[in-house]
Amino acid sequence: MARPLRFRYSPAHWSEQRVRQEILQPLRNNIGAQAVSPRYRINGGWDTHRFEMANDDVALFARNEEEAYWMGNTETPSALWRTDKFGWRDVPYHVSRWAQRELLSTLHEEDPWLADYPHLSWFFLPVFMSKDGRESTRAFFREHAAGFPDAGRRESTRFFEEFFSSGTLDEYRHVMSGKLGTSDHVDRVRMSAAMGEFIAAKVLVDAGYDVVPEIEVTTGHSLDFRAKDAETNVLVEVTRPQPPANRAAAGPVAAVRDTAETKTNGQLAEHGGGAVLFVDCSSFREDNWNAVRGEQPDVRHRPAVVYRARPNGHIEGYQKGSVPLELDDALEFENFGQF
Repeated sequence: MARPLRFRYSPAHWSEQRVRQEILQPLRNNIGAQAVSPRYRINGGWDTHRFEMANDDVALFARNEEEAYWMGNTETPSALWRTDKFGWRDVPYHVSRWAQRELLSTLHEEDPWLADYPHLSWFFLPVFMSKDGRESTRAFFREHAAGFPDAGRRESTRFFEEFFSSGTLDEYRHVMSGKLGTSDHVDRVRMSAAMGEFIAAKVLVDAGYDVVPEIEVTTGHSLDFRAKDAETNVLVEVTRPQPPANRAAAGPVAAVRDTAETKTNGQLAEHGGGAVLFVDCSSFREDNWNAVRGEQPDVRHRPAVVYRARPNGHIEGYQKGSVPLELDDALEFENFGQF
């Protein structure tokens, strides 16, 4: 499976003739490539190339007198096979900005409805335009409402657009966008679980905390987030139960208990305590969630927060144990207890 889009770096001079011979010609022979005019200009002394393939793949190449960068959701020409790969923040700004504009233009040409959500389009661009995952990741938002049940694509996408517009996770875009995956098919369970991490980040940010994802702990495991403010430094792990119709559990309460137990016996057990468990029930329909909120089942780990988000921004839940986070600004605990 191909990974999210990254740049390949060539520390060499590339002439126009070399580009034609070692990039265009092999791609033309193999997949019907054409050299077309780039859609945007670039500053900083770079020459740019755009290649479009008969199978709708696209590739970009920027070069100056000393070095060059390649990015594409297509096969890589053999002349670039042994080159190092770099993330979007690790290449010259002019190159990154140009490639971003080229690919966003292509994305919005292929899926025009995403143009209404520029921050989300930018954040997930490395997977929305990836070699294997471009169809599945877009379809997850377009046809599966980003994992929200009983919701439309626009209200669900707007929910995440508003969060991404804050820029909170911009620094971590490559690792976080990659959680959506680059599979060639929609895996709604896995993708919904990935979106659960973004909902958790939103809860923490709305509550006033700074968040840092993928915190490696002494056991060698990674927990999902560190939540910090002037007085708080707390690790958070997120799990997202599958709705009962998608699993073998007897009902929504059992689904919450079983999924949380799996997490508790995994990373949290290895970690040895001290982390807060977030149980995100946003995949549950209203009737299933009502059963959970009515019983408020224990989740075999304390402290824990169990909640459900809706695309209109409303998030409600309950707590178990003494949660070392002040979440009242992000979660509605009205008529819910803390046990």
